[in-house]
Formats: sequence, structure tokens, C-alpha cells
Amino acid sequence: MQIAAVSRDQTRNTMTLMPSLISDRMIETYGIKAGAELIRANGGRQRLEAVTSSFRALEGGRVTFTVLNETHHWVTGNNGDRMYETIDGNATKKDSRYLAITNAYLPGEDSVAERMREAFEKILEGRSADVGVMYDSIEAHPATPLTPEAIRIVLPKIRGDAVWLRVETILQSILDTTIAPSRSRRMWLNQIVASEDAVYGPAEWDVLRDDSKALQPGDEITIGFDGGLRDDSTALVAIRVSDMAAFVLGLWEKPDGPRGDGWEVPRAQVDSAVHEAFRVFEVQGMYADVALWESYISEWSDQYGEGLAVRSPLGKDAIGWDMRSSLKTSTLAHERLMRAVFDRKIRHDGDRALRRHVLNAMRRTNNYGLSFGKESKDSPRKVDLYAALMLAHECLVDLRARGKKVRKRTGRGFFL
Repeated sequence: MQIAAVSRDQTRNTMTLMPSLISDRMIETYGIKAGAELIRANGGRQRLEAVTSSFRALEGGRVTFTVLNETHHWVTGNNGDRMYETIDGNATKKDSRYLAITNAYLPGEDSVAERMREAFEKILEGRSADVGVMYDSIEAHPATPLTPEAIRIVLPKIRGDAVWLRVETILQSILDTTIAPSRSRRMWLNQIVASEDAVYGPAEWDVLRDDSKALQPGDEITIGFDGGLRDDSTALVAIRVSDMAAFVLGLWEKPDGPRGDGWEVPRAQVDSAVHEAFRVFEVQGMYADVALWESYISEWSDQYGEGLAVRSPLGKDAIGWDMRSSLKTSTLAHERLMRAVFDRKIRHDGDRALRRHVLNAMRRTNNYGLSFGKESKDSPRKVDLYAALMLAHECLVDLRARGKKVRKRTGRGFFL
């Protein structure tokens, strides 16, 4: 058995607990000889040892169980990612198990803890095969305020059986203005808090979830569309006019691994999804980013544009919204969406893919205000659903500001 960490001090924190867990009877029965970094049993045939980030030295170990300690510190810079891969390989060869224990990670560091969480969420979304992972995390509600009254209620539930954590002592740390609130939330409430460059953190988005929301045939909606070709995703999002509830109508995303080699967005499927949306729902308006999809958008506008209540201000037809043509208009649209989120005007049904794209959005400032983008040009962390949400929201804003309901055509005429 191994206690693994990226520093000797981390392994020592765990190893020092072991003597208190070993009874005198256990010592006598198994001939246990305890040391600071190595505990032997049965004449040395069994060992519990502390190991650190020399992943090459770990290769090929016949380990039956490994504890991965504080995996939010396991990053590329200290070879934590390589160490994790080695431990996983050893466990696979031996058909054994490992347990990762961690505090809430800092988003964007690409730590092993972050990778594990994202892999688990892919399983929940159905984008990845269930490989038998058990993920357990007790996290405070996203809207939990950092006030004495709330902390005294919430913290005993979050700490579980770690009763040695004194609530009043932790409360003093949380109220200390020299400590960043984001760190207190990660450390004591197990909340994954976005980095300073993120547009939103989980707290701002998760509090808008309403599981009772469901899109019904005939609902009046506005639609946002953001299209890609190969690496970028293609997204279709609707916002219901009556209650500003957001729903994903479609997401076409490059698969992970070898399945993604040579992948392209299935344009015929996307085209069918758009036509299906107009058939099933009462579409009051649609804004679609024209990049890479000009011909399709022109066809959608020709077929449906005359019956829409609002027309795009950034295109040559009723639907096309060319983000490249007006940075100012797009930036102001994004700021309106941000205000709707922060003011809790928008609701959503908890779609995990939409949540992922929303939390991937990074702040981008320009001469006109605050826009958004991916963390880097080639980042695999997509934001296309968020872009489509912004377009659907801006369409709804225009509908409420100056739009008129369009009388649905019946195909009947009257002659006098």
C-alpha cells in the first residue's frame, strides 16, 4: 500500500495518523514495525509506504491500494499528472484500487483533482463511458453567504465526521478580510470557485437551476445559434419568452480521443434541428452567428424570417448576427446577459453541458466593456453554448423592447 503526494510534507501529514489507527493486538498479530515513512508487516512481506512525485521510480510497483493525497496540488509543474498516470497504470496491472482525497480545486490549474471532476461530469452527461468511478463530495449550496449565522449552520454539515474542525475558529478565518473569500469557500465549504478571470463561478450559475422547468411544444421562444466546423462546437439554445428559462436544443461537439480524429460537425443534423425547432415551437426570433454557416443561415432566414417578430441588427437578413462586424454591439449584448444572470432573471433546467460552457467563459475586456472568450485560442474548454445563450437572450431583449407578436399565418384568405 502507498500514500502518495507531490511533497514529503503532504505524505507526512497522513503517515503520522497511522500509528493511532493500529491497535496493540494488530501489531502483535501481524508483526507490525512502524516507521515515519515505512510501516512493515509479516516480516516485510507487506508494506505501507509514503511516496512522492518521482513517477519513474513508481513504475511497475505491485500495489494493492494507493491513497492519492491532496490531488488539487497535483499539476504539470510538479509532475503530479505523470504521477497519477503511473499510479493508474500500476493499479490496472494489479487489478487494484486507489482513492484520491482533496480539497476543492482551483479551476484552470488543470490539476488531477480538476481532471477527475471533469471526467466524472462527462460520465454524467453521457459523453464518456462509465468506468466505475465513485465520486463523493459534500459541498455547500452555491448561494451560502459568508456570514456568521450561515457558517454556524452549514459548516457542521460540510465537515461531516471531522469533528476536530472547530466552527468558531474557522469562522474567524472566514471573516478575516486578509483572506480571499474564494479561498475560504474552497477550503471550508468545498465549493469550486472560479478563477478571477472567469465570467461566472458555480455559485452564480447553479443558483439559477430550476428542475421544474421544461420546454413544451407550442412555447414561444427566441433562439441563439453559434456554429463551428471541426474543433469548435455547434450550439442551439432557446429562451422561453414567458419566464426567461434557457434550454439546450442541440449541441454537436467533437468527441474525445480517437473518435474525434477527422470529425466534422454534422451539418445536416444541425439543419434538421433548426427546422424542427420552428415546427414544434412558436419562434419569435432567432439570432445566429454567421461565421462558417452563411449559406445555411441565409436559407433559414428566407424560409422563416418573414414570420419573426424581431430582425437581427447585425446582418443582411432577419437571422444572421455577424459578431465580427460590431464589437460594440456584441459587447453590450454580453453585458446585458451578465446582468440578467447576476440579477437572477434567467432560469435553466440544470443542463450539464450548458453549465460547463458557461463556467468555461473567460473575461475579455475591450474599449466598449466586458466581453468573453475561451481561456486560449486552442483551448478544449468550449464556450459555444454560452455564445448561443447570449444570442438567444439578446433576441429576447429586442423582442421585449421593440418587437411585436406576429400573427401566425393560417393559409386562409378573405375576398370582398
